[in-house]
Amino acid sequence: MKLPLEIHFHQMAHSEALEARIREKAARLDSFCDHIMRCRVVVELPHKHHEHGNHYQVRIDLTVPGDELVVSWIAAEHAQARDIEATIGEAFDAARRQLEDYSRRHRHEVKTHAGVPHARVRRLFPEEGYGFLEALNGREIYFHQHSLGTGEFERLTVGSEVTFVEEAGNQGPQASSVKVVGRHHE
Repeated sequence: MKLPLEIHFHQMAHSEALEARIREKAARLDSFCDHIMRCRVVVELPHKHHEHGNHYQVRIDLTVPGDELVVSWIAAEHAQARDIEATIGEAFDAARRQLEDYSRRHRHEVKTHAGVPHARVRRLFPEEGYGFLEALNGREIYFHQHSLGTGEFERLTVGSEVTFVEEAGNQGPQASSVKVVGRHHE
């Protein structure tokens, strides 16, 4: 962190043990994002409930380049975090997840889904039960009639558009899971 960690206790007594726990948790955040400029933690006990227990609140404000990440964790909303230690732990876990998401966005590592490769039937040998596809990059890829569903091979024509999965065959690349798409399939 660029600036010193700020820790504040509201409506409750300051605790050296809790402060040490918060410092330990905050130091771990640096391993998930090394660009944290500021971290401010507020621990609060806004209402004392004699019958239902105390509902602690932890707020973590993180300043990172171009953004501010805020976690507001209220024990009453999370049944698993009724005591202060658990509430602090859950709040820092949420902060860690936000930092991980921020870091992925910052590194442009947001998950994208690759499209299924498309090709056109270039050559067909119906009597032998195979053919060749022409991929969008111009490569020729072998396929066998068993790469298609039942009855689909007989309906293929040169120029039919298909999707496929490429795998290594004995003689070079070959297509499996070939599926006809577009008007040629109607």
